[in-house]
Amino acid sequence: MRAVSAAVLAVTAHRSVHDVLRTILTSARKLVGARYAALGIPDGAGGFAEFIADGVTDEQWSAIGPLPRTHGLLGQLLREPHPIRLADIRAHPNFRWWPAAHPDLTDFLGVPILDGDEFVGELFLANSCHEGGFTADDEELMRLLGAHAAIAIVNARLYERARELSIMEERNRIARELHDAVTQKLFSLRLTVDAAAALLERDPARAATELATVRRLAGAATEELRAIVDGQRPADLAGDGLDIALRKQAELLDRVHTATVSYTACDCVPTLTEARQRAVYRVAQEATHNALRHADATRVAVRMVVHNGSVELTVSDDGSGFDPRSAHGAGRRLGLASMRERARATGGVLTVRSEPGAGTTVRLVVPTGG
Repeated sequence: MRAVSAAVLAVTAHRSVHDVLRTILTSARKLVGARYAALGIPDGAGGFAEFIADGVTDEQWSAIGPLPRTHGLLGQLLREPHPIRLADIRAHPNFRWWPAAHPDLTDFLGVPILDGDEFVGELFLANSCHEGGFTADDEELMRLLGAHAAIAIVNARLYERARELSIMEERNRIARELHDAVTQKLFSLRLTVDAAAALLERDPARAATELATVRRLAGAATEELRAIVDGQRPADLAGDGLDIALRKQAELLDRVHTATVSYTACDCVPTLTEARQRAVYRVAQEATHNALRHADATRVAVRMVVHNGSVELTVSDDGSGFDPRSAHGAGRRLGLASMRERARATGGVLTVRSEPGAGTTVRLVVPTGG
């Protein structure tokens, strides 16, 4: 029982499916004393998604050739929920053959690995190291290990899937943050560089001022990238708070772009969670960026007010407008999706009112407090 307990603990200690399978196999072979052991996970198409063996060398494994199929005796273990114990595997009616380089097998013990009614895999051992072959006690041990193996395999699969989802979510977060923050700053940076280049010969003093703005924008972009990688709140927001950060953003864009960008807010400072502050800030960034880059707006007005337990952000422009139901361009589609996702994730409501030739108004309402 101590050996079984140690085997179960070893199996459940792993989170990788491959590590779980390998530990099940070596534990089983050690528990009953077998010369050979193998474990297969079916792929649902007549083959094995994974098949590992213990007791053969790498050279022997290579010489054996392709993985077996789920037919014959191996197939029976994936159809019937009962162990199979034989004094000679070749005497079983479902035994077929093995490749020329395959080790000669005699006595055999195979158990299905079941998760409820689902056949998760199969474990089998051959050529007992003890006189008389495999016993009923060996069979019971393997049945017990197989039950724990099923739990460990299912848990390892769930862990790997959760990890994959976490990685996807993080990739999506970084893509959204890059689009919402850094793209805008790089766009402004490019315009400022163009302006500095145009002024360099005829007005060096103004060119120097523009280059100072370039340095500031480059520094801000660097800070944004660092915050994105670290998963932190936006650099401006972390240092100044929401109201001042929005004001500074509007002043910078007004300075860099030909369009007039203004910001107004009520006197009261909104009480928002960090996630909601970040959502308001990023939506303001994205909506303003869309107006300047895609809509050729001459005026962009950013406004934030607090009333009825909510913070309301509106970004209005007098640009070319568009049909929100069929937004064209990858950047605009991603931007709209990003704003809607930010609103949804923080319990807010986002509306976009626009039509070709009539400008655009983006409105975000998020609740205050916790």
